[in-house]
Amino acid sequence: MKLIERNLYLGRLIEAKGTPDIKVITGVRRCGKSKLLESFISYAQKNDPEANIIHVNFSLPEYDRLLTCRALYDYISDKYQEGTANYVMIDEVQMCKDFEKAINWLHAEERYDIYITGSNAFLLSSDLATLFTGRTFEVKVYPFSFTEFVKYFELDNAYDAFDRYIIEGGLSGSYLYRRQEAKYDYIADIFDTLIVRDIRQKYKIRNASLMDQISEYLMDNISNLSSARNIADTLTGNRNNINHRTVSAYMEYLCQAFAFYRVRRYDIRGKKYLTSNNKYYLSDHTFRYAKLGTRNMDYGRVLENIVAIELIRRGYEVYAGMLYKKEIDFVAMKRSEKLYIQVSDNITDEKTLERETSPLLKIRDAYPKLILARTRHGMTDYEGIQIIDVADWLLSRKTPAAEQP
Repeated sequence: MKLIERNLYLGRLIEAKGTPDIKVITGVRRCGKSKLLESFISYAQKNDPEANIIHVNFSLPEYDRLLTCRALYDYISDKYQEGTANYVMIDEVQMCKDFEKAINWLHAEERYDIYITGSNAFLLSSDLATLFTGRTFEVKVYPFSFTEFVKYFELDNAYDAFDRYIIEGGLSGSYLYRRQEAKYDYIADIFDTLIVRDIRQKYKIRNASLMDQISEYLMDNISNLSSARNIADTLTGNRNNINHRTVSAYMEYLCQAFAFYRVRRYDIRGKKYLTSNNKYYLSDHTFRYAKLGTRNMDYGRVLENIVAIELIRRGYEVYAGMLYKKEIDFVAMKRSEKLYIQVSDNITDEKTLERETSPLLKIRDAYPKLILARTRHGMTDYEGIQIIDVADWLLSRKTPAAEQP
């Protein structure tokens, strides 16, 4: 399989190199965590050739003998070398029984620079402080961004490339398949076999059918406001009552496993966070096609999903904005920075343009206001609102129309 350097994530690992923290690489299944660890190993070997790198990959049968915490600890201790940097790199760490004990023992000795990857359901961000008594440094990895997609396929025309990205998505393992149907079979298998199975195993879920119904409901309603109660009411129908607390728990499991990302609402005028009804976005938009089919592509929702994940990837806190009962797709915040963003598939229609600009024009502060759409031309300005082609924004290009060739 072709590999590209994922500099965003590799750079974060390099920045953390040598710190006493346990470096934990997290993310949805098949997003490239193991390949990232391999890239970091190559970096360490090149830049610190005298270093002792102890690499354990539990996906390989040669490490079956290390599937208990004591065996793993003894193996690494035996390979320790005095007088040099000792790196411990463990892939699929959750396959080792009581793995957290071995990691904590190694960390307590203060002799190793420790890096681990594992199943999304067994290395939850919320659980890291409980699992490991030492400090952890989390590197969150996502499926391929549009920029990485363009780099992987060496594409020149950004707008045509984006049309392709909408269909193929960011799960790079699917790129090896020629037929689109085969790609979606692979993607559906990731969701069913690797994400949902992990959740069922960790939480001992008996009602697998309900988990499937909830995940498919959220897929079908990306960008819509949702709550556990209204999902429970919808799914109940003529069947037995479904407890909204159970639905809430299952939704939380799906988010903790990085299948979905929750976006809370934010009252722009009152400058406060709203607790009822959230939006949910898939970690990769093609899960929706693979599970629900492509008869109703609903490009507007898909574009919104892509933008939501890109904002999260770039480190923003992302909220759904509310102003005078009107919705603004995203309020993105990072330290003193704030962006207001509307996303639309097509704004050539005058009514659509008015619908998208109207809420933004009512915002009184001076933070940037953007409309991201498939314009296929350079950036323009509408009464102080920047209108940018979504492909250009994803590639961090904001070329004015006058400068386009």
